[in-house]
Amino acid sequence: MSKYFNKAMETASRDELYHLQSYNLIKTVKHVYENMPMYRERMDAAGVKPEDIHSIEDLHKLPFTHKQDLRDGYPYGMFCVEPKNLIRIHASSGTTGKQTVVGYTKGDLELWSECAARALVAAGADKDDFVHIAYGYGLFTGGLGIHDGAQKMGATVIPASSGNTARQVTMLQDFGSSILCCTPSYALYLADTLKEQGISLDKIHLKAGIFGAEPWTEEMRAEIQERLGIKAYDIYGLSEISGPGVAFDCECQNGMHVNEDNFIIEIIDPETEEVLPDGQLGEVVFTCITKEALPLIRYRTHDISSITHEKCACGRTFVRMQKPCGRSDDMLIIRGVNVFPSQVESVLLNCGEVDPHYMIIVDRKNNTDTMEIQVEVSAANFSDHVKGMEELAAKINAGMQSTLGLSSRITFVEPGTIPRSEGKAKRVIDKRKLH
Repeated sequence: MSKYFNKAMETASRDELYHLQSYNLIKTVKHVYENMPMYRERMDAAGVKPEDIHSIEDLHKLPFTHKQDLRDGYPYGMFCVEPKNLIRIHASSGTTGKQTVVGYTKGDLELWSECAARALVAAGADKDDFVHIAYGYGLFTGGLGIHDGAQKMGATVIPASSGNTARQVTMLQDFGSSILCCTPSYALYLADTLKEQGISLDKIHLKAGIFGAEPWTEEMRAEIQERLGIKAYDIYGLSEISGPGVAFDCECQNGMHVNEDNFIIEIIDPETEEVLPDGQLGEVVFTCITKEALPLIRYRTHDISSITHEKCACGRTFVRMQKPCGRSDDMLIIRGVNVFPSQVESVLLNCGEVDPHYMIIVDRKNNTDTMEIQVEVSAANFSDHVKGMEELAAKINAGMQSTLGLSSRITFVEPGTIPRSEGKAKRVIDKRKLH
């Protein structure tokens, strides 16, 4: 079984990648300057012309793009091709404002499906596998993105979509699903359902899972792997850049490989916008260098991560980005401390006595921020012994103090109390915004 979908590209030398990226960047900058008024205006304002871009060393000269630009251009104002050349439209959920609409040409979809195929093969999939896709279909890019990738690499697709968990469990048993694709929180929800129904792991056929669309920790990875008996792989994507497959885990599970022949990644300080070196945590910025319809330049994702150019033991030479630890725009500031939900999740799962279902409730009382963490205690450990529960709460609070430098109120709730999500998990209720 091959572990590469496109070995020549995935193991290309850094010199080859440099020249390929530079060539495609020059071509893309010319394309957007000539076909998108917003970019032309912004580049003119910055005093940059397409002929000023000679290689990827000149990337820093170009202005940033923001999500608001897509909203301002709603629906098709950011496209670089005529509508007749589009063959598919996707859009974000629009939960924080007007939907961001993206479009793809035939060439765009071919490149995207290759990126997704690389992710599947890196997770151990081959043409004999049954790929069970429980991401949502429709305007969300998750379902169709993995679907096209699975078809491209010759696997059998089970387009389950999201929801109807009882039916999903039946399909996992009866259809021979071997690769599960969904959000990590939904993977745990499936594990809960299997346990509740008394279905042992030898009754399902899963060997691996590809999970994305929300931040998740290494502790959550370990939990999924143990409870579903699989190897859990991360995948990264966002509709504005392409969709799932922008970056992906390999068997080393030590950072996600960015498909650098299509995307250039930078890490910047979100405040100063300075480009940061390898290993330093900052905001992820992507530049699309092969797309036709919507080739965004220096797009600020607000995801927080770091990168390394060290060659991976798997043989791939693509730069690796670490699992995002949160988002700069979702980051909570509590009593002056930056807090990401993933940090809270990490502390809880390291305790080992609670389930990975929790809710962070932030409030402000007497002009002081408060943080309550509601957490489910596993059924085996749920106890009426007050002393035991007090000790566990103290243990968790000590972990929070050590990790965050903040105290928090720990509230235990019975198993099944925290609402389960079939899509992206909701982890935070910030009541301060209501005051």
